[in-house]
Amino acid sequence: MARIAIIDDEAAILQRMTQLCQAAGHEVFGCHTHMDGMAAIRAHQPELAIVDLHGGDVNGFGLVRVCRDQFPSTAIMMLMNSGSAETAIEAMRLGVVDHLTKPFGDNEFIQTVLHALRHQDSPAEAARQPQPSDVPRRLAQPLSPSSKLIGQSETIQRILDIVRRVANHDSPVLIEGEFGTGKRMAARALHEASHRRERPFEELTCATMSEDALEADFFGPNSIFQRVAGGTVHLTEVNQLPTRIQTQLYRFMHETQTRRSGFDGSDSTDDCRLIASTTASLEQAVKQGQFRENLFYKLCVVPLKIAPLRERREDIRPLVDDFLQAIGERTKTHTKTIDSQSIDFLENYRWPGNVSELRNAIEHACAFAESHCIRAADLPSKITEPIEVATKPTTEGVAPLPIGTKLDDFIKSQERLFIQETLKLNNGSREKTAYMLGVSIATLYRKMGLNTERKTQM
Repeated sequence: MARIAIIDDEAAILQRMTQLCQAAGHEVFGCHTHMDGMAAIRAHQPELAIVDLHGGDVNGFGLVRVCRDQFPSTAIMMLMNSGSAETAIEAMRLGVVDHLTKPFGDNEFIQTVLHALRHQDSPAEAARQPQPSDVPRRLAQPLSPSSKLIGQSETIQRILDIVRRVANHDSPVLIEGEFGTGKRMAARALHEASHRRERPFEELTCATMSEDALEADFFGPNSIFQRVAGGTVHLTEVNQLPTRIQTQLYRFMHETQTRRSGFDGSDSTDDCRLIASTTASLEQAVKQGQFRENLFYKLCVVPLKIAPLRERREDIRPLVDDFLQAIGERTKTHTKTIDSQSIDFLENYRWPGNVSELRNAIEHACAFAESHCIRAADLPSKITEPIEVATKPTTEGVAPLPIGTKLDDFIKSQERLFIQETLKLNNGSREKTAYMLGVSIATLYRKMGLNTERKTQM
């Protein structure tokens, strides 16, 4: 069994946790302060440290940082007095594998301990894992032929490192990023790098299915979890899940975790890796009451955020080279090159559609190029021409204000104009426009005076 260090300044809770772990056959080192806990970790190097966030002498996050740096083979499980999303996010970012909010029951505690131990690396494996500071700044290569995570930015290097570290763990992963940043590629990379690579990989888009259809595909006969048994399920736009389905999914994940841990003595027949992705911040959705907090914690065991392409422009050139090679192989033609002026235009464009838009731009350029080298004239005009929003200045240089108009009417007209210009910027894409404006598709249609069935064209 495992060695476990438990740090909690509440004597009764510490004693109960110690008894539960000892009854399960573990060797336990109980400590009342973080200072004593750190000494126990140094002396015994346990497989698991259970840390109270507020242990009396110092903040638990400080102990987690020290433990992660000095004893990477020790998994961390954190105890908290409140279930704030900010605290849970910070804990997961620091490498905490699981957490509990006080008060908690005996069964819940034991299940969480088992879950944390399942994700604990052996000392030999941990020693082989590269630390973030050890990752060289080089051109990142895909983890497999179908996992096109390409780039040389720090963001991509960090993502590749995380993928390698967690690929063979079963912890749920939450991927956040704008439209077209490569969330599907990251999910595929996790699958291809794992021991599940020979099993099915299936995606389900939560935003395009009705509530009844989602329920049937999640929990009905021949559910997605049964179809990919032993493989990976990727739920895209998970923030769009209806509340009722969120409740059911949380219950399903909780029961599956219990079966996998063997706590109830049964075997799991629907074993699979769950990856969720979203263009919206689930943390904000939790704060706004739009997403269940307990499901958020279940999904976000391993958080992964992909920055937009405009924030990692050094990735544009390697992505372009990869797209050109792929197009050449697909069309069985000579791989085209691209001149430096075209690269300058590509690197200075804001890419509201991110990597997906860049791929489309290169497809366009290859179709229009008359030679083996792509030039600026071959690129879509929106990339090579500056975007200008028309204004109506008066002789005084200030647009006239419609004095006498009701304030509400004026605000609505300006809002509509702003939406129209944003739609132009996004080439008419309602989804990208809604995301850029920070509103839902339904809100965008309402503000434009359109019905949500999308029968009227903008």
